[in-house]
Amino acid sequence: MSEHEQLHFRHDIVRIVVGDDNDGDETNIIEGNLTIPNTTIDAKGTVIFAHGSGSSRHSPRNQYVAQVLNNAGIATLLIDLLTKEEEKIDDITREHRFNIRLLARRLLISTDWLSQYPKLQNLSIGYFGASTGAAAALVAASERTNAISAIVSRGGRPDLAGQEVLNHIQSPTLLIVGENDKQVIQLNKQAFVQLSRLEKKKKIVIVQGATHLFEEAGTLEEVARLASGWFECFFLEKRKT
Repeated sequence: MSEHEQLHFRHDIVRIVVGDDNDGDETNIIEGNLTIPNTTIDAKGTVIFAHGSGSSRHSPRNQYVAQVLNNAGIATLLIDLLTKEEEKIDDITREHRFNIRLLARRLLISTDWLSQYPKLQNLSIGYFGASTGAAAALVAASERTNAISAIVSRGGRPDLAGQEVLNHIQSPTLLIVGENDKQVIQLNKQAFVQLSRLEKKKKIVIVQGATHLFEEAGTLEEVARLASGWFECFFLEKRKT
């Protein structure tokens, strides 16, 4: 982007119907924050964020990564994959946060909605998943093999997607894990091997000094840098094809 180009952003709260009816009932609505960089050229692509267990679109970590992507000319949609009613239930029972199939279905609904959104409908789409959201992103991508240009997982649980899904993934995938998140490192390494179709379009990066939430100084900045580079690379590749 030219240093002389002024970058502005359009921020919208979006509401997406996920139920069978379209009557606006709150029990059938999920909400998200959509940010579109307004530049003299089109945005490079759009990244949908799939949050982890117990988190939401208000997660300061994902909001920071989204801001870095926005500054790179990438639109972002931070979406709550549960309705407000489901979130209330989940806060007590935790029955929805590990329902990977439900989260993946909601992510697919959001993807289909985004593909019809003016200004974004012709752009490449990527997924950024954290914790269980990474598994949901992989399951959704396995059902949209030609639609999802890239996936990034931050401290994710790709293993929860299952071996059959991992074997089917064709979207370039970056797995980012903290150095001190020992158990999750092993789970990511196992999942990395099972991404058998990707060959050179997969990568696992261990961020030094980081724990599961990347709260240590400089670690989240590294996540954002890696994610931005990954999405820019494969959004550009998709444009050329």
